[in-house]
Amino acid sequence: MLPHPGEVGQSDGTEPGEGPSPSLPSGRGDSTRLIPAALSPNLPIMIAMPKPDAAVLQRRAEIAETLRRIVPGEGVIDTPEELRVYETDGLTAYRQLPMLVVLPSTVEQVSAVLAYCHANSVKVVPRGAGTSLSGGALPVADGIVLGMAKFNRVLAIDYDNRCAVVQPGVTNLAITEAVAGRGFYYAPDPSSQIACTIGGNVAENSGGVHCLKYGLTTNNVLGLQMVLPTGAIVRLGGKHLDAEGYDLLGLMIGSEGLLGVVTEVTVRILQRAECARAVLLGFPSSEAAGACVAAIIGAGIIPGGMEMMDKPAIHAAEAFVHADYPLDVEALLIVELDGPNVEVEHLLAAVERIGGQCGAIYMRISRSEEERGKFWAGRKAAFPAVGRISPDYYCMDGTIPRARLPEVLNRMQEMSGRYGLRVANVFHAGDGNLHPLILYDANAPGELERAEAFGAEILKVCVEVGGVLTGEHGVGVEKRDLMGTMFSETDLAQQERLKCVFDEEALLNPGKVFPQLHRCAELGRVHVHRGQTRFPDLPRF
Repeated sequence: MLPHPGEVGQSDGTEPGEGPSPSLPSGRGDSTRLIPAALSPNLPIMIAMPKPDAAVLQRRAEIAETLRRIVPGEGVIDTPEELRVYETDGLTAYRQLPMLVVLPSTVEQVSAVLAYCHANSVKVVPRGAGTSLSGGALPVADGIVLGMAKFNRVLAIDYDNRCAVVQPGVTNLAITEAVAGRGFYYAPDPSSQIACTIGGNVAENSGGVHCLKYGLTTNNVLGLQMVLPTGAIVRLGGKHLDAEGYDLLGLMIGSEGLLGVVTEVTVRILQRAECARAVLLGFPSSEAAGACVAAIIGAGIIPGGMEMMDKPAIHAAEAFVHADYPLDVEALLIVELDGPNVEVEHLLAAVERIGGQCGAIYMRISRSEEERGKFWAGRKAAFPAVGRISPDYYCMDGTIPRARLPEVLNRMQEMSGRYGLRVANVFHAGDGNLHPLILYDANAPGELERAEAFGAEILKVCVEVGGVLTGEHGVGVEKRDLMGTMFSETDLAQQERLKCVFDEEALLNPGKVFPQLHRCAELGRVHVHRGQTRFPDLPRF
């Protein structure tokens, strides 16, 4: 078990019988290790987080009292039983009780909380619905979790300008439901859209099954209101399509809660297409299905969505949802085409022809909106469905060039045999965003470690073939220590300098994204004249 929020964990960097643990400098040259939820204390530790500040922990009661004056009523949670709810997010392999949880309900409260924390060196971890699969909302022992769940209102719908203004705690699906009566919808649709919030989508630049044609969150957000770590409230973008100056809106989307806390989002809403139909294409191998994906895109066809599942995922989804998927194929493509009726009919014929040329052994076109919905219900339930065939699974999120899909799938199968762990593949085939689900049992000694090593190797292969570490889940803590495989030290230092502009004290969501944390002074240049620095009394690193 992890220490109580009022205790400081001990760390010397190693456990008996193991080599050095990964160490994450906290800016003070020390670290503490985070214990995976399923492991006992005598097993190796997978991840390291900044060492808790003992001085802050000693002021816990004082901090709680002050925050209660800012957010009265039930706005501050401090009992271990209630804090337990916030100890992890969708990456449940790691858990840490926060020092406190604060639940503001107004922008002014968010501003006051952040201003107080900034003035008193208290770390802050923003949290939406907690569906992050990269540990993006993992707490720190000496910090507060700033829960944004009370920001759950749709503030305005502007059909003339095709946008909606919502608070960050509104769920992804609720935006579509709010505008569906007029024939509109919000395009990005992650599989967790029934639970994930738009604030979290902004933090991670989430995608979904329809992002191939309609884009990720960054392509569908027009404006933000956000609170900086100092408590300052700023507004970026708006209902207009573009703004002059630096693209700070683009910078904030996908910043993983490291630069500010979003309090309002203006999203683009689209009118539903005249017609939308889906086709199922079954193949004798994942390689053949991957080749079909490349052929469809190569023919100039941009489907509304194009998803792929391999045999383990197909069987799990069918048993869970009864979507009438074929069970005698090794891989299944779901290709959706939308637009005017005549265009959809033409594209369906083209996709059928390409599927046949690529060796498809099963084809079926949806004949009704209900059947189309059933096709997608199986895909969107694939993650929970896989949970029925394995005690635990580890969901990865790499992106590769589409043309390398067959090669990477083959290499994953080789890794599966080498690590002795099954893998089910469910992914956004159209844009090469892979979501391998590594199946393991957290109660079986060594399986979590093997699952993590398996996942790390998959992500390294993604980078090796010209891809990236993450497509939509973010870096968080999960991929943090792999950032060096994609970025040089110079690259990472430049990104940290950008964070320093917004958060010079490194108080906002610490321990995430960057494998090496530095004080901002370390990243600046020190001018030496005649052997003397300009400010000799300042500490140097």
